[in-house]
Amino acid sequence: MAIDSDNPVKLFEYKKPLDLFESSDMVKICAPMVRYTKLQFRELIRKYDCDLAYTPMIMSNSFTRSQKARDIEFTTNSTDRPLIVQFAANNTNDFATAAQFVRDCSDGVELNCGCPQKWAIQEGVGAGLIDKNDLVCEMVKEARKRLNYDKDFTVAVKIRLHEDLSKTIDLCRQLESAGCSYLTIHARTKHERHEPIHLDQLILVADCVKQMPVVANGDLFTLEDCKRISKQANIRGVMCARGLLENPALFAGYETTPIECIKDWINISLNIGTPFQYFHQVLSQMLQNILIKSERRYFNTLISTSSVLDFLNENIFFKET
Repeated sequence: MAIDSDNPVKLFEYKKPLDLFESSDMVKICAPMVRYTKLQFRELIRKYDCDLAYTPMIMSNSFTRSQKARDIEFTTNSTDRPLIVQFAANNTNDFATAAQFVRDCSDGVELNCGCPQKWAIQEGVGAGLIDKNDLVCEMVKEARKRLNYDKDFTVAVKIRLHEDLSKTIDLCRQLESAGCSYLTIHARTKHERHEPIHLDQLILVADCVKQMPVVANGDLFTLEDCKRISKQANIRGVMCARGLLENPALFAGYETTPIECIKDWINISLNIGTPFQYFHQVLSQMLQNILIKSERRYFNTLISTSSVLDFLNENIFFKET
């Protein structure tokens, strides 16, 4: 794990995940996104009303066995809180050990039982776990045991819907009994990608969960989307992915990425020190609905930080004045 030596992790005032669920009608959460939800992006979204941020999904087997993997996969600093680390795992020991590694520099872990990619299912992780109720529950129990049942450190699970909804309800009830801290439901099956979410099924499942907060994921692209689904499904949290990539200020009520947010991304990236590819990729997403097609095509060809800054000065910041 890489921790900023100039800003070591230390205690400061913020709300732990379960306190957020207790004190807010709708906890606003940034989803774990491979390549994107690194420290720099987490710092950006926290400036725009994001309550809880996630790391990208991390493979627990390599994380527990390799210091190099830990340094590459998980970087944090003193203000990167509250923070959840999401792990992919297919056995109790890897998941529980990974949770122990991040206990002192995060606020919880989440077991990914929702990734629908073929490789994940073949490895027995992600959505490959949603039919293995006993194993998933044992992973939650073992992690909680290793962490001495610390209520301040959450052990959560993210799932997708089964095609037979009764199986989803059974899994949720078993997770409640296992001591799962909260549950995130991506309201699609493992075979679905961009089809509309099954809101009716989300409502039914959420109504069956009595002992832990439920978070909705899928088809959340504006703050109004979040409010509507939160109210309709009577759930405690909303988790956004693609919507936050296109507009990191979504939770603050902006319909598109504001100019100030672009400037904030530049400042954060330069201050922390950010590889160009990552800096450029995030900007490409943020500018998706701001640039016209020819501008996007040209922007994607840029190969240096200086060329990106020149482009923004000429095409974005100049227009602002």
